[in-house]
Amino acid sequence: MVQATLTEQPVTGVIEPSVSGVSWAAVLAGAIASCALTLVLLSLGTGLGFAVVSPWGNSGVSTTTFKVGTGLYFIVMAMISSAIGGYLAGRLRTKWTGVHTDEVYFRDTAHGFLAWAFASVLGAILLASPATSLLGGAASGATQALGNSTQPSGPMGRYVDTLLRSDTPAAQNSANPTDSRGELVLLLTTSFHNDSDLNPAERTYVAKVVSARTGLSQADADKRVNEVTTQIKSDLDKARKNAMQLAIWLTLSLFIGALSASLAATEGGGLRDGTWGKKALRR
Repeated sequence: MVQATLTEQPVTGVIEPSVSGVSWAAVLAGAIASCALTLVLLSLGTGLGFAVVSPWGNSGVSTTTFKVGTGLYFIVMAMISSAIGGYLAGRLRTKWTGVHTDEVYFRDTAHGFLAWAFASVLGAILLASPATSLLGGAASGATQALGNSTQPSGPMGRYVDTLLRSDTPAAQNSANPTDSRGELVLLLTTSFHNDSDLNPAERTYVAKVVSARTGLSQADADKRVNEVTTQIKSDLDKARKNAMQLAIWLTLSLFIGALSASLAATEGGGLRDGTWGKKALRR
């Protein structure tokens, strides 16, 4: 009896290409183009913003319209710049031979996404330096203000001016105005930064200072302190909501930018290979 011997035959016809699956030069080119176009559109948007707002009352667009328009412009800007960057990343990448069509489609999508990611990180780095300088200058200014009580300044300054406003000039000069103002600026800044309000002891003390500086009765001073602290909390809450809305618009624009870059890269890659619009239905 002859025993048959089974031997495994190697599969032929499948050649793994030696070219890298990522064309980093194309990704970098698309990312740089996306950043440059973002800068152009950002400059244009700044000019348009100054054109539609007005420092005068009852003129120019409303605050709500401006905020919504700014958010929509962020999305349009992300779509345009990301799509151009993704298209260039797909169009300039190396042509892969011997790679399945599905794999090519995936790689093109990945090229667009990488171009968007690179542009986003690069943009964040470029914006980090001015932001750091601005924060450093603000911190330096705050340190100088605290060290020199003769020039108190800061976001709480206008609220303190409201507290210490007097209808009688004689009462205004009855004490050292600079010392009182600097002390209240520091007290309000610290209190609303830590607890978001004045505690009872601090509220009583502020009311006494206001009464002494303005000549108001204690009851009227208490009323003014309550009104000003309520205004501070209202303004802080408004700033929080504005920051929240801006963050939501930016997040939405980033997601749409990533999608636009990925889709545009598949078109660029398909045009690069001559397969765009000619793909047969696959099962």
